[in-house]
Amino acid sequence: MKKIITLALVSLLALVLQARSHAQVYPERPIRLVVPFAPGGTNDIVARISGAKLAENLGQTVLVENRAGANAVIGTEAVARAEPDGYTLLMVNINFAINPAMNGKLPYNALRDFSPISMLAVSPVILVAAPSSPISSVKQLIAYARENPGKLNYATSSAGSNTHVPMELLAAMTKLDMAPIHYKGGGPALIDLLAARIPVGFGTMLSVLPYIKANKLRALAVSTSTRSAALPNVPTVAEAGVPRYDYAGWWGIVAPAKTPQAIVDRLSVAFKEVQHQPFMRDRLSGEGAEPRTSTPDEFARFLADETGKWGKVARSANLRTD
Repeated sequence: MKKIITLALVSLLALVLQARSHAQVYPERPIRLVVPFAPGGTNDIVARISGAKLAENLGQTVLVENRAGANAVIGTEAVARAEPDGYTLLMVNINFAINPAMNGKLPYNALRDFSPISMLAVSPVILVAAPSSPISSVKQLIAYARENPGKLNYATSSAGSNTHVPMELLAAMTKLDMAPIHYKGGGPALIDLLAARIPVGFGTMLSVLPYIKANKLRALAVSTSTRSAALPNVPTVAEAGVPRYDYAGWWGIVAPAKTPQAIVDRLSVAFKEVQHQPFMRDRLSGEGAEPRTSTPDEFARFLADETGKWGKVARSANLRTD
């Protein structure tokens, strides 16, 4: 029995030393950061800004790969099935947390098949319309939707995204019937908003702020409970007529489950160092976003809370993609 225990302890020690050894030399080759949406949206922007600085921090190339499709399932599944060695990472947002409630046939388990690493950023989303749109305020939107149930289309980057969920929350709180038009990413949705092919929609601050400043989009309201310093003259949705409305978008990083803890911790520390650089604070705050980091355990608890919270919203609103 003593020999068996000794052998077990020796094996365990060998695994620990091996994990530490891998972490000490990690990374030895380029890291792939998968964005499960089309190029051009906020997920892409945050990934490329953070990825470039992460590459500097780790001394290794970080390749951003857009793998859009099936409401982010294609890219997310690819990472779930990737080798858990720290060389494949996934950018996640609220879509990651709400998809399990909208799709009962996911080829992965969002909470079991991934190793949370860190939050990256938070930001309000902005209700916008093209200048030529007949909707120029939240009250006009509500009035039109009530007079034309089911006929007011709005753009989203995908079902369950940071541009879909806040509109569903608005619809639930005001008892409106509106029709979402889902795209494969924020870029394509923004194109149709700019062209006024879709009259209204929520956009992430990072993606729509330049167009608001250029008067190519009209900002109707900010989703959070307080106004944004980037748009101080734009009211909150609550101020504009929907009391207690409050929503903030978020982004983070996960890796495949069973990624060595030493590598997860190394990446979490690296992202923390990156996100708190003055360049990152200035770059994100200039676009209306705020760097936000966390430990792997903190991010795991956050993801579990978000999955429960928004799962209830999806089931209540009967949001489905399968």
